[in-house]
Amino acid sequence: MSISGMMRTSASGMAAQSSRLGTVSDNIANASTHGYKRAFTEFSTVVLESGSGSYVPGSVDTQVRYGITQQGGFDYTTSSTDLAVSGNGFFLVNDAAGKTFLTRAGSFVKIANGDLVNAAGFTLQGYPLNGGVAAVSANGTTGLQNVNISGMALTATPSTSGTFYVNVPEDAEIETDLPSGNAATASYSAKTSMTVVDNVGREVTMDIYYTKTADNTWEVSFFDASEADATTKGFPYGSGPLASETLTFDPSTGQLDTALPSPTYMDIPVPNGQTLRLDMAETSELADDFQIGTSEVNGNEPSSVESVEFADDGTLYAVYGNGARVGIYKIPLATVASPDNLTPEAGNTYSVSADSGNLQLGFAGTGTFGTIKSSQLEKSTVDTATELTTMIESQFAFTANSKVFQTGGELMEVLVNLKR
Repeated sequence: MSISGMMRTSASGMAAQSSRLGTVSDNIANASTHGYKRAFTEFSTVVLESGSGSYVPGSVDTQVRYGITQQGGFDYTTSSTDLAVSGNGFFLVNDAAGKTFLTRAGSFVKIANGDLVNAAGFTLQGYPLNGGVAAVSANGTTGLQNVNISGMALTATPSTSGTFYVNVPEDAEIETDLPSGNAATASYSAKTSMTVVDNVGREVTMDIYYTKTADNTWEVSFFDASEADATTKGFPYGSGPLASETLTFDPSTGQLDTALPSPTYMDIPVPNGQTLRLDMAETSELADDFQIGTSEVNGNEPSSVESVEFADDGTLYAVYGNGARVGIYKIPLATVASPDNLTPEAGNTYSVSADSGNLQLGFAGTGTFGTIKSSQLEKSTVDTATELTTMIESQFAFTANSKVFQTGGELMEVLVNLKR
């Protein structure tokens, strides 16, 4: 009968408002939780088939949703390992059992074993940079590892590449006793030096000689400075040049004449080190003095890690005491086709569901993944004033439904007492 239906309908209304109050309480409790996404309740009607002479009340269906795609504001911090995402991406984290989740909670700190772990105890995942390249799987977590910064103690990196641009004077005199012959009487047009790093982090100084051998033609020779004659501090060296090349310049431009061809780089074997590829493409012969335009070379001496820092593309760099920065991990971001349908889990994390779509991985700054912000944390998307307003609305709605239920109870009591 309709009285019992009325009571069932009002009971479903109270249950619906209870659920709504539950999301409100969760939201208010997490108003200061970084990376938290607001939950909210939506209602839809359930209509039962009624006859023409009487109305059969239905009920209300409750659906809890999560505003996961809503972007929160940012809190600025002093920790370089605090991370936030501006955009659609999520950090990938693992729990203690090795299961992977998605999260926007980026308050990562280094724990005793060197892992970066957020406030909920989940470990940040990243691709180790082996040779500067990350082995990425676009639709799976293969290759991801716990981001660990404990193994970066004293380290040295040998020099392998560099850039060295000079201008040699166009009006220099031609020399005949060339440095490449390593004679005590060797003559040259200009001399400079370069410091590189060998395999054990030792600095190696190389003496560089530029010698004009003919019009628009120069010889460049590299010597190990440690083998220079003790008296002359130069020739003859204990051994011949590490490398020697002939450079030819176009007289109409003063630039390297690559049509001859003239080399744009040199491969120089560093004593007790690696082969150094030195770019010389912008070396010139102009009517000016000998001068160095650019002199850069990679490699670093033994040094300990002083700090770590994240770039906007998610690369984690170790910053050494000598100023060198070495990329050690690349932090990916993940997304799904429908983020609002991810399944919320404990610890402010999410897991992939059938409704959310499959996992897609990429890097910050590409596609729709967004960017990574270091020394920032994403704020909760909860607006306390809105939640308090919703709470008052739900309270009145719950009270009204309880009055309907109470009225139905009283009518049922009247029916029961009719027999008396």
